[in-house]
Amino acid sequence: MTILKVKHLSKVYGGKVATQALTDVQLTVQKGEFVGIMGPSGRGKTTLLNIISTIDTPTSGEVWIEGKNPFQLKKEELAFFRRRHFGFVFQAYHLLDTLTIAENMVLPLTLDNQKLALMEKRVKEVAEILEIADILEKRTFEVSGGQKQRAAIARAMIHSPALVLADEPTGALDSRASRKVLEMLEKINRKERVTILLVTHDPLAASYCDRVVFIKDGKLYNEIHRGESRSSFYQQIIDMLSFLGGENHDLLSIRHQ
Repeated sequence: MTILKVKHLSKVYGGKVATQALTDVQLTVQKGEFVGIMGPSGRGKTTLLNIISTIDTPTSGEVWIEGKNPFQLKKEELAFFRRRHFGFVFQAYHLLDTLTIAENMVLPLTLDNQKLALMEKRVKEVAEILEIADILEKRTFEVSGGQKQRAAIARAMIHSPALVLADEPTGALDSRASRKVLEMLEKINRKERVTILLVTHDPLAASYCDRVVFIKDGKLYNEIHRGESRSSFYQQIIDMLSFLGGENHDLLSIRHQ
């Protein structure tokens, strides 16, 4: 089943000098895929994610989510569509300090007026997968960064969205916490067939994906698939990033592996 279809997508930002952020991008993602998006900084990765998530609008082309084009919806319909079809995970956790971890997790279900029994069932299921059952009653300031990010992932997937969109989810974490979060993303992808789109500059993070697409100068440049060995996939990603070039800070994570 096709979850996402991007067709001939282009984005131009106006101003004194127009900037072509994306050019004729085409991308298809099937249900249950874990897809990474990589490339040098400022070359279109986040723009693509923002358009897919309907935060930004395309200049031309189309985006289809489960057979619907969200840009054809009215404002109220679009807000509902976004809430039901997407789960978001960012570098900053965006958890509410006044709520417990469990209360943060169920926010999407609360907004949809789901029954308490369903909320409790989903919290238990998701917390077990992400190994955060022991911190559900704690507040955000009482847990580690890695635990906060796992709680943010739980909130993103608790309502079973069509697509989880993750933008540099391990960017604020140390290497140990990063690996744990990536293992959890891989786990929910496999166990619940959650479809994940991950934007990252980190080859380690990308190596947990099924495939990685590379964007250069706003164009879809290439893609590679994981296969059986994650370590060889990781090396392929490094080789591709080195070939693409980029700013020095794009390659820092490579040199320090």
